[in-house]
Amino acid sequence: MSASASAFDEMTTDTTGVRPAYRHLDSWLHQVPAAVLASRRDEAARLFRRKGITFAVYGDASGAERLIPFDVIPRILARSEWDDLAKGCAQRVTALNRFLDDIYGKQEILRAGVIPAEEILSNPLYLKAARGLPAPHGVHSVVSGIDLVRTDDQQWHVLEDNLRTPSGVSYMIENRAAMQRLFPELFHAMPVEPVEHYPDLLLKTLRDLAPDRIDDPTVVVLTPGPLNSAYFEHVFLASRMGVRLVEGRDLCVEDDQVWMRDTTGRQRVDVIYRRIDDDFLDPEVFREDSALGVSGLLRALRAGTVALANAVGNGIADDKATYFHVPAMIKFYLGEEPILKNVHTWRCREREDLAYVLEHLDELVVKEVAGSGGYGMLVGPKASKADIAAFRIKLKEHPEAYIAQPTLALSTCPTFVNEGVAPRHVDLRPYLLAGKEIHLVPGALTRVALKEGSLVVNSSQGGGTKDTWILSDPAESGQSQSQSQSQS
Repeated sequence: MSASASAFDEMTTDTTGVRPAYRHLDSWLHQVPAAVLASRRDEAARLFRRKGITFAVYGDASGAERLIPFDVIPRILARSEWDDLAKGCAQRVTALNRFLDDIYGKQEILRAGVIPAEEILSNPLYLKAARGLPAPHGVHSVVSGIDLVRTDDQQWHVLEDNLRTPSGVSYMIENRAAMQRLFPELFHAMPVEPVEHYPDLLLKTLRDLAPDRIDDPTVVVLTPGPLNSAYFEHVFLASRMGVRLVEGRDLCVEDDQVWMRDTTGRQRVDVIYRRIDDDFLDPEVFREDSALGVSGLLRALRAGTVALANAVGNGIADDKATYFHVPAMIKFYLGEEPILKNVHTWRCREREDLAYVLEHLDELVVKEVAGSGGYGMLVGPKASKADIAAFRIKLKEHPEAYIAQPTLALSTCPTFVNEGVAPRHVDLRPYLLAGKEIHLVPGALTRVALKEGSLVVNSSQGGGTKDTWILSDPAESGQSQSQSQSQS
């Protein structure tokens, strides 16, 4: 499928031409030679490599670090558009946090029959070890990334919720820094909202999680180490927040309190921003062979002497099977209609849904319930007959492991590619910080499918990123330029 007229063009319309938010950029693009854009793109690549902004692809035998391709043409949204998205994302994260607090507590939504209890309690991602663990302010997903797409009906849809250890926010910030360095004239001419204060908001949110009576909490970032694909981000955020980056071996638990070892002795740890998966977090409870986590961490959490972001057991809420129920969660917990729509989803565990999917495999996108990163999926219109036949067997053998969705005509943005400026499909990942309040900086990570016709934006599958500009527009939105969008 190519970037065709069926996709929503975020820059231009068939009737009125260039959309207001893009008018200055469009005029600028008509004046800048392609050679200049190519030169700035090369400069950005050198800058990113010098800073070490790379990632590793799991399963790549070479172990080589790769640059995520960076597009020098920004994606632009008016502030009024952003405010609507922010409200929808805040509503969704609020409901998901209520859901997590409930299913690891009283389980009211299950007793009410809104979600079948067996779907949750028999799911391997529901962790019994997390039952009754304290969650400051009732928040389990402190840092959330919501993947959004705009389709041919011009509406935003949620494609996926990321509530475990969402990554990519460092690219949002570094993309902005690169654009400010490469194209200062655009920032002088356009009222672009800032994103650089995200680490300050993150630190404030983490400090607010600290146990009671701790006036000056010690916060650390817990990383699995340099071999992790997102290690650059772990270093970046710890540095920007001015806190210690630690590995599991740097921490210990004594008397149900977490301590950090250093050359001067040890120091109490009050808040941990962890970037380690649940399975490896505490060898006393999960994988005994884990050398990445901290033995006894869940004992300290249960004693209330330390706070953890994100909480243990969040995988059950961003599982692709649970995704189906989020609109019902919003109605159950908040008494509201969802602001943002789900993508229509067929659950292959249901007999009628499975029959439909098997009959229309060449039209649908089929995903593993527990899959991520663009792996383990079938894009029907792009798949070979052999791939479809193989997937048909998988579906019949384990229907409960898959969901299916229509092949969406993702919106397109102008993108600088080898042939010049051309439309490419994009998605959007805003980052939400939840503590005493919910905060969003006015910006997000835009991922772009650089290959013509591709709908897969994941960096591990050949996608790239671009800067996302939110333009302050008091006349349109009734708001002045501000530092963040907050929802209580």
